[in-house]
Amino acid sequence: MIKQINYYDKSIAFIISSRFHQPGITFITPHDFPQQLAYISHSTGKIIQPHIHNSITREVNRTQEVLFIKKGKLRVDFYNNQQEYLESCIVESGDVIFLVDGGHGFEILEDIEMIEVKQGPYLGEQERTRFIGINTDLTKVNGCSEI
Repeated sequence: MIKQINYYDKSIAFIISSRFHQPGITFITPHDFPQQLAYISHSTGKIIQPHIHNSITREVNRTQEVLFIKKGKLRVDFYNNQQEYLESCIVESGDVIFLVDGGHGFEILEDIEMIEVKQGPYLGEQERTRFIGINTDLTKVNGCSEI
């Protein structure tokens, strides 16, 4: 129930289905990614020792974002960095999608509520290059291989 979208050997996105469950901590992303995504499931009574995160200088070269779909349904169209269409996936209530690289566009299929998390500070339109996406009639919603 974890799907990975790739373009050759490059990760474009990860989708965690709302139906995914595994006890403990499951890291979805490789350990060398500049942003990490993990699924965590612990039983009542589990203690996570208090801790602080040390100040560490990191260099971030691209914006990555995580979307938490609270309500509704969304088609996500994936593109490579040359703006060429790759495939599409449907995400819905309870799903999480981590947009790692390449391009993406969305069509709202049912009224949506979602939460977005990404690196900051937000610099506005200079952070992105907009382009014309694929026609809805030509999308391929049959990919999204599970890992």
